[in-house]
This record gives sequence, C-alpha cells and structure tokens, in this order.
Amino acid sequence: MTEAAFTPRVFSGIQPSGNLHLGNYLGALKRFADAQNQGVQTLYCMVDLHAITVWQEPADLRHATRELAAGFIASGLDPARSILFNQSQVAEHTQLAWVFNCVARMGWMQRMTQFKDKAGKNAQNASLGLFAYPALMAADILAYHATHVPVGEDQKQHLELTRDIAIKFNNDFGVDFFPITEPVIEGAATRVMSLRDGSKKMSKSDQSDMSRINLTDDADAIAKKIRKAKTDPEPLPLDAKRLEDRPEARNLINIYAALADMSVDQVMAEAGGKPFSEFKPMLADLAVEKIAPISTEMSRLMQDVTEIDRILADGADRARDIAAPILRQTYEIMGMVGPREV
Repeated sequence: MTEAAFTPRVFSGIQPSGNLHLGNYLGALKRFADAQNQGVQTLYCMVDLHAITVWQEPADLRHATRELAAGFIASGLDPARSILFNQSQVAEHTQLAWVFNCVARMGWMQRMTQFKDKAGKNAQNASLGLFAYPALMAADILAYHATHVPVGEDQKQHLELTRDIAIKFNNDFGVDFFPITEPVIEGAATRVMSLRDGSKKMSKSDQSDMSRINLTDDADAIAKKIRKAKTDPEPLPLDAKRLEDRPEARNLINIYAALADMSVDQVMAEAGGKPFSEFKPMLADLAVEKIAPISTEMSRLMQDVTEIDRILADGADRARDIAAPILRQTYEIMGMVGPREV
C-alpha cells in the first residue's frame, strides 16, 4: 500500500472537561464544522478515556460529555455528514493503544512536555494513563487511518509521536499500512487568549469568568465581557505588524477575524486607526451574532439527552465500521491468530 492509496480522512477529538468557551469554538468546533464542506470524511469524538487520566466525578463527566456533543452540534456539526461519538464506546481505540504501547519507546514518552506540565513535581503519584495517553491518542487517529488532524499548537508534539509510531510500525513489519498523518493548524485565532491578559491562553480554569466567553453565555454577558476586555490606551494601528507588541489588541483583532471569516489584514483595513471605544462595539455585535445562537441551541439540545445519546451511539457504530477492519489487519500483520471478527 502506498501513501497515495489512503482515503483522505479527518479525525480530531476534544476532552469533555466542561465549560466550553470561545477558544474551543474558534480553535476547534468551528473549524470541525467547516471541514464538513471540503468533501472529506470527518470523524470527531469526545475523548472521555483521556479525561479519566485524572480523577473525574462520574456525574460531571457524563454531563460534560453530553454538553460537548451539544456544543459540536450547535456549532454546525451535522451528525449525518460527520461521525460524532465518544471514545469509550469504540473498543478499537484501547485495543490499538496497547499495540502502540509496545511500538512506542520509553524515551519518546519521557519527552512529552504535557506530562511534565500536568504531573509537575508529583510525577510519581500521577496515573500511568497520564504518562501513556499519547499512545492512546495515536490509536485514536490511526484506528481510522486518518490522514489529517486539526490540532492546537499544544498538541503538535503528540501528533509528531503519532507519526513516529506509524513510521516505526511500518518499518518493523515492512508495510506501508499506517498513514503519516499531517497536522492542520490554520485560522486567525487558533490560539485565543484571555480577555484579561493577552499573554495567557483563554482557559476555563482562570478564576475570572470575565477572562473568557463561555458558549453558554447569553447575549448580554457576551457583550459585557467584550466591552470590559483589557486593552491599552492607544487606538488600533493601521497595519497588523504594529500589533506584535500589543497582545490584548492583537487578541481582539484575531477574534474578530476568526468570527468574521476574514484575514487579519482585512480587519485592519476596516478597523485600523479606530479607538477601542469604536472597535469593541463592532466586536461585541459580531460575537453576539455568532455565539449567542450556539448558546441557545446547546440549551435546547441539553433538554433531551436521550437524543444526544442516540446520536453518539449511532456515531460509535459507524466509527467501528471503519476501525474494526483496520485493527483486524493490524493484528494479522503482527502475526496474531484469532477469529476474523475482532
């Protein structure tokens, strides 16, 4: 099998950690929905198995998984055109992850900076899952022979590990079986920053709710947070290059560009030279127009979790239709003997 023979396929996943915000929407959900229109098969999942690498309250995890599914759908993802499911419902993820645990090298895992960041000085008390989960992430992707993965900058290292695992497996067994997946990092606001500090990423863990726009915020809350977003005293510059040393201004321009599907240069042509007293109302109106309907639709969807569960179950069945034959072929390549159906 040559690389050209792989069917183009997009896969990505998000942890159901609750409190979806503007950064999740612009960095992931919006782009996922847009990818449906590119004529390529798309699979998206709630990676609940990744979430349990640290302790989760069961009821909270269940709610967050359903809320994330609602967020996907409210952001424009069509479950009829994309495959939407939660990871734990497709056993091939964990079965292939064990194979990749045996392919990946300890040195590769020890270089993963996210483990160091999350475990901190207490690494000996961190779960084995937190250490090994990059192999599960590789399995999430390669169980579908995904050729492209939309990722944030903080996940690039894990995708590089996925590529290393695919290359080593192919070389070890003399096959061209797993694709060398390409990262997809694009858009004006792939990294949305805090509304209170332009040097920090927008985060649900920030103590100040004013630092982020939640996807559950109503129109009044969205407009208020934009109006009160931190800025500097100078008006917007006339060109984008002069935003480099103005993180708050750059963040607001990037958010406007991403919400409006414009380039930063196009926004600067429209808003350059304006004081923030004029630009913030422009951004607030745009944010309300784009985000408030998502909040309303998420609320409606969460009133019928049975329907959400039905969508996820259907998605899991469709995902298994792709993953099961790939896992079966993986076992055959490795010389495992067993029934044809896994």
